[in-house]
Amino acid sequence: MFRFILKRLFYGFLVLLGVVTIVFFLFNVLPADPARMMLGQRADISSIEAVNKELGRDKPLSIQYLTYLNDISPISFHNASNTKSTWYLNPSNYDVKMSFSFGDDDKVLVLKSPYLRRSYQSQRKVSEVLAEAIPLTALLAFVSIIIASMLGIVIGVLSALYKDGIFDKATLVLSVFGMSLPSFFAAILIAWIFAFILSEFTGLNMFGSLYAVDDFGDYFYIDIKNLILPAITLGIRPLAIVSELTRNSFLDVLSQDYIRTAKAKGLSKTAIIMKHALKNALNPIISAISGWFASLLAGAVFVEYVFDWKGLGVVMVDGLEKFDFPVVMGTLLFISVVLVLINIFVDIAYALLDPRVIIE
Repeated sequence: MFRFILKRLFYGFLVLLGVVTIVFFLFNVLPADPARMMLGQRADISSIEAVNKELGRDKPLSIQYLTYLNDISPISFHNASNTKSTWYLNPSNYDVKMSFSFGDDDKVLVLKSPYLRRSYQSQRKVSEVLAEAIPLTALLAFVSIIIASMLGIVIGVLSALYKDGIFDKATLVLSVFGMSLPSFFAAILIAWIFAFILSEFTGLNMFGSLYAVDDFGDYFYIDIKNLILPAITLGIRPLAIVSELTRNSFLDVLSQDYIRTAKAKGLSKTAIIMKHALKNALNPIISAISGWFASLLAGAVFVEYVFDWKGLGVVMVDGLEKFDFPVVMGTLLFISVVLVLINIFVDIAYALLDPRVIIE
């Protein structure tokens, strides 16, 4: 088991390294000039060269890549005293937890928080920008997956119990529609219907985040109703998946011998469903839900942008519009880390539930 976990961690590391490499070279071959964006269009050449030097963009691309890997790694090597060094341990950039000197006194091995660079526009650390957006995206994804899971399981069970009936056929049609509906189109459609046409009845807003400001701009307050439409929109696709997966899994369990034995013993239909069928049908559903929760973090980009929910989606789109590459790169890396970690967790959970999946 320990070997299996190490293997999955190693594969996850390779995936993250590939993502980091692609993201770095993709955003560093683009023609945009960060120094000019920071200084304005009327900046002189000497100022632009000074900023590029400060950002390390005057170095060869290979050195920039190694420096970026060193910055985002929790364990990195630095120069503690030479401020002109590419590897200088700048205390304003790095949140150092522990450091160890080796060789010369200037060389240190550092345990730190990953440094995702600074925003070209605001000069804030990217980690600080993401720290404000991540809780909102996590809240949206969590509420969406809860809605999708609860409704999907109930709908799937009812579809299996009334197989080939009107409800089952209607559920199949709606599930196919939900799986094929693009998230950005669903967001626009739902916002238009429930927050524009039916606004007098629903009282919902087309735009708004968790925190709102009063009409006079005096104080902020939590406006929970702004969460309703984005959560429903983001949960449409996992709802369709979970309902169909529950239906198929439940029908498979109902055909097992122990269910027929339970019926022969005279157990009530409710007892058979709740104590025997549903419990055994939930295993593949739980695995699918865990995977979809990670996907919602990435899929929330379009939904958040349409509803102006101030999460990772809005941060990423704003970064793309302003060519604020460190913010976009940091967002992509965070989403990649979450996807990889959850996939590793699911693989380990599979191995614990069924040791046969472990291949030595």
